[in-house]
Amino acid sequence: MNKLVRALIAGYGAKKLGGGCIGTILVFVIIYYLLGNVHC
Repeated sequence: MNKLVRALIAGYGAKKLGGGCIGTILVFVIIYYLLGNVHC
């Protein structure tokens, strides 16, 4: 998956799911990592 697309998806998910500054960053990192491990 393209890194830019991966970052955009992770950013959108973090914005929707993150509670605060730290929570948003954690959600972003988790989603970005999971998308990186998905082999389509």
